[in-house]
Amino acid sequence: MRHSRPGRDDGPVSQAAQLLTPAGGELLDQLRGIDVTPDQALRLGTELRDRYPAGLVAAALTQQALRIAARDKFSLAAEMFFTRDGLEQASGEQAAAHSARRFAGLARVADLCCGIGGDLTALARAAQQVLAVDADCANLQFATRNAAVYGAFGAVSPVCADVRDLTLAGIMAAFIDPARRAGGQRLRAGDSNPPLSWCIALADQVPRVCVKAAPGLAHALVPAGWELEFVALGRNLKEALLWSPGFATTARRATVLPAGHAAVTTAASTLVARAAEPAVVSEPGEYLLDPNPAVTRAGLVAELARELGAWQIDPMIAFLSLDRPVSTPFARTLRILESMPWHEREVARRLRELGIGAADIRRRGLAGDVQQIHRRLALQGDRSATIVITRRNDRPWGLICEPASGPRTAEPAASSVREP
Repeated sequence: MRHSRPGRDDGPVSQAAQLLTPAGGELLDQLRGIDVTPDQALRLGTELRDRYPAGLVAAALTQQALRIAARDKFSLAAEMFFTRDGLEQASGEQAAAHSARRFAGLARVADLCCGIGGDLTALARAAQQVLAVDADCANLQFATRNAAVYGAFGAVSPVCADVRDLTLAGIMAAFIDPARRAGGQRLRAGDSNPPLSWCIALADQVPRVCVKAAPGLAHALVPAGWELEFVALGRNLKEALLWSPGFATTARRATVLPAGHAAVTTAASTLVARAAEPAVVSEPGEYLLDPNPAVTRAGLVAELARELGAWQIDPMIAFLSLDRPVSTPFARTLRILESMPWHEREVARRLRELGIGAADIRRRGLAGDVQQIHRRLALQGDRSATIVITRRNDRPWGLICEPASGPRTAEPAASSVREP
């Protein structure tokens, strides 16, 4: 049976409306699990247009491709609805659950610029009632449906409006994720809609505010009394969160979330700013620690060094070192096989002596084309290694390393903070 065509099919709102109809749901069910490649899209489109309106087919094929792309962010992506910009900016499941914990138990909160609801799915399960606001009505339709997918539809009150036109009387806390994309294009670095200054000013009318920002945010833009948190999923730096004084518990925080959807309920590891002295600087020991990007962006390398009893190998470089292996979520640990001044020919000779035939080259603090360096080293052998090109006492330095796994027993970090 051919489904009747809607009167109009000319924009994102009408496409969203079509996908949420019984016909749209039926079509999406038929596409479930199919990885829509360009060739498949052409073939499927031809077949499906015999039974469904062309606009609905195009919207459904796009939606299925977005669902496939969203699987790394959401465990229930196959049931959710996305727009391209919305998926690009949406917090993933782990990050959303983490930020929502501070909203737990609050009676009435607002999710401003909610997009397709990446954070809404977690906020609506943490707070008692959530006002979901977005100026794009298609986004808002998808956001409320996505909250329902996560069992939180009843807690959501949707409002299609510009957040700057709202009165937030009675709202106990607000989460805002201002747009950093427009018309499929990323805005200039530091720009957002609404501007960051407007988002920060929300704290004048709402007791508690959290602003989500890009992880490249400059520390100088954060007002005194606010907390700046950098969040990484594994070693992938995801976002910065600005917590107003009503939420803040420290000045700076680095949070590392475990990767994988099964880890959503697993405790996050967080390192907070204290009155740490600058890290001791000394020559490389037996092990090299490469801090998590969240730690370096939060400016907490010295704090991590203090916690682990480690030292820096150069005052301007974030690498740490120690003489024992440690297991910590805040850094990758490598065993140092060779530490020497960086002279390419000498390093190449030593690599041949060690039988290194494959290497991952990491460069920090020095200029140079990694691919050209790799080619000139002419690696030969059966072993693999990590080659670190960096600085030591303002001199070019090379470290030949391997993973710290092995017969020695790793010691846990002494005092990393675990969030409940």
